[in-house]
Amino acid sequence: MSIANTGQAEHWNTGPGVAHWVANQARYDRMHAPFTALILDAAALRPGGTVLDVGCGCGGTTLAAARLVAPGQALGLDLSGPMLARARADAEAAGLGNAVFRQGDAQVEPLEPGRFDTVISRFGVMFFADPVAAFANISSATRAGGRLVFACWQPLAANQWMLVPGAALAEHLPPPAPAPAGGPGMFAFADPDRLRPILAAAGWRDVEITSEHASILVGGYGSVDDAVEFLRTATQGRTMLAGAGAATAARALASVRAALTPFADADGVHLDAAVWLVQAVAP
Repeated sequence: MSIANTGQAEHWNTGPGVAHWVANQARYDRMHAPFTALILDAAALRPGGTVLDVGCGCGGTTLAAARLVAPGQALGLDLSGPMLARARADAEAAGLGNAVFRQGDAQVEPLEPGRFDTVISRFGVMFFADPVAAFANISSATRAGGRLVFACWQPLAANQWMLVPGAALAEHLPPPAPAPAGGPGMFAFADPDRLRPILAAAGWRDVEITSEHASILVGGYGSVDDAVEFLRTATQGRTMLAGAGAATAARALASVRAALTPFADADGVHLDAAVWLVQAVAP
């Protein structure tokens, strides 16, 4: 296996967040369900199709695509061995033999030319170290006229689900350092004016970027306390709480609990999330 994106490969295989994603896979899938539906609706998958799911993680979107294209095939590609192990186990449990998974780097992974009708991704494309190389490699594996459909996060300021708990934590703790501009990360494509020339340089045409909002269940389901615990161990909480004393951490989490309570009902904690829905066509 050839890896060019070594930093992200290390992060998604041995970093502290991988275990959280694997253990909470069902919660993440339910939390992100509105965006899965958005992507699949836009992709308009049909039986017999071939789909590439880039940055598939624990495979929730790959399994959803596999159900739609059966007897066609959905291939999930990701850097993370632990997340793909969960994906394969879930595919086997669901009896989805047409969902297959490969560990590899989208920037350099040898993919069969023109194999795929459609490429999808739910928050998996923002972590490319060289996005032009990755999108060009993906384009070469897509048939002429095939489609690319993915969701990526809008800026932090547009995402209430991160702002509300983040502001509560920041009453007691310093905020995390911002990611380097132009580097891989959650908000790498928050500016669509950066994304458009990247896709064009990679050969994609007819690029369309639309703003989409959805109310999501923070942590997927459960009480306010469940949401607080989910956020405590997720990236934002884990980063901000690192090194904090027990008393400070307790006060910070109490503030998060108070901030989330007005947004809770019997189903869970509802907060707004904002993404860009990106669509393009292979040459």
